Amino acid sequence: MADAEIISMGCRLNAFDAEVMRAHAHDAGVEDTVIVNTCAVTGEAVRQAQQTIRKITRERPQTRVIVTGCAAQIEPQRFAAMEGVDLVLGNEEKLKPESYGFNDFGISEEAQVKVSNIMEVRETAPHMIDGFSGRARSFVQIQTGCDHRCTFCIIPFGRGNARSVPAGAVVEQVKRLVDGGSCEVVLTGVDITSYGTDLPGPLRLGGLVQKILTMVPDLPRLRISSIDSIETDVELLDAFQSDHRIMPHLHLSVQSGDNMILKRMKRRHLREHTISFCEDVRGRRRDVVFGADIIAGFPTETEEMFENSLKLVEECGLTYLHVFPYSPRPDTPAARMPQVPKSAIKARAARLRTLGTRQLGSYLKEQCGTRLNVLMETSSAGRTDHYAAIRMDRELVPGTIVEAEVIGAGAQQLDGRFVQ
Repeated sequence: MADAEIISMGCRLNAFDAEVMRAHAHDAGVEDTVIVNTCAVTGEAVRQAQQTIRKITRERPQTRVIVTGCAAQIEPQRFAAMEGVDLVLGNEEKLKPESYGFNDFGISEEAQVKVSNIMEVRETAPHMIDGFSGRARSFVQIQTGCDHRCTFCIIPFGRGNARSVPAGAVVEQVKRLVDGGSCEVVLTGVDITSYGTDLPGPLRLGGLVQKILTMVPDLPRLRISSIDSIETDVELLDAFQSDHRIMPHLHLSVQSGDNMILKRMKRRHLREHTISFCEDVRGRRRDVVFGADIIAGFPTETEEMFENSLKLVEECGLTYLHVFPYSPRPDTPAARMPQVPKSAIKARAARLRTLGTRQLGSYLKEQCGTRLNVLMETSSAGRTDHYAAIRMDRELVPGTIVEAEVIGAGAQQLDGRFVQ
């Protein structure tokens, strides 16, 4: 009999949740079970989750199937109705050990549904894990949920309102991971720049980062996941400037380079804010590299508006683009707005990706001849401090940090020579 297998889709927060679930399932003696941790960020993500479930039930009909995650939280009956699904767990329930009691599922012909109202949850209980199965870097949840209501986004209804993990628990988790051998920790959540707004006291994300760096001096690398630049506090920028254990790579929730579209998205920033933020951070730390999420073809987006997104990529010097072709999510305001033709959305997404490939290629070429630190993700490949993929010239130990000389650059990754 084998331990439960977890298929985690979507964001880094799901990767953290997966380790919590893995521990609970193991302790409960759950075997011959696949837990599908779904994502709901786009309609395509939900479709892929259903496709994955159908594949499992078709190829492994005797295996129990648990479905959880944001898509399951938002549309539990949709997944409960699928053939072969034994249990549907909400995002709150999936993190509770009692949800994995062996007699709680697989005992009737109909799937059981354990999904509570996520909007009524007011606190996030800290969960301690010792490491990440098969991953070189570790993720630490510092908050979940979101108080904002962007018109294209369904995630607040999957994760609930913003809830922060107390700083002491975050520091304890980071210590635990470092003591277990983790060389890089990534702070993650749904809206991490809102950290602390629901907790007593003035501590925000920057203060939390400074506390981690002070109280875990043995931590080699700290990485910040996606941030909302308009909400970034001065303490975070100060820490980013002064402590080079924070990786020089920031991923920004940009979404569009056009002010009218940003207003229709109900974002809290304008294109000028993004440009000034990038300039400010570069002034503090010259080697910083930026990534960004950008949506192509948001409702009412004209060609001129889209061109503003292309211009923003170059004006900010964005290196890593995560391009989302817009797809309407039911029950969101944007789904009721005048839609852009699918052919135009596809073409604009392709243009953004082409620009992103060019931006990344230029950056990679600039690294030739330099020496960089690399966190090995496999025996032959890893990521630099700036998150560039690099292929090494020899087998090395995954999870370790090595020095490499960059001897070549392709369109997507660097080639490195191990420095003794």
